[in-house]
Amino acid sequence: MINNKILGLIGLSAKAGKICFGSDSVENEIKSRKVKLVIVAKDCSERTKQKFQRISNEAKVSIIITENIETLSKAIGKSNKAIIGIKDINLASQIQKIYDGGDLIG
Repeated sequence: MINNKILGLIGLSAKAGKICFGSDSVENEIKSRKVKLVIVAKDCSERTKQKFQRISNEAKVSIIITENIETLSKAIGKSNKAIIGIKDINLASQIQKIYDGGDLIG
């Protein structure tokens, strides 16, 4: 289960306008090197997960596959969003650090 701190940081990123969401939008932002972290819902299709793992690996962008579509969508105040791209390097690194078992700085 994803940490509530991560969901909070995803929400903060959304409020700051530092995210993109939806398959096409995130894919375009990855290709233009604006996305620093990709978050994919674990209950989206296998094809979608594989596609974003491939795109992320090619662009050398970290990817997290976690939670469900409903939880991720709620964190950003939208509905039915399975793919989220975090565009702020600091927020992306904090989310990655917590996901990897670290804690918030400060």
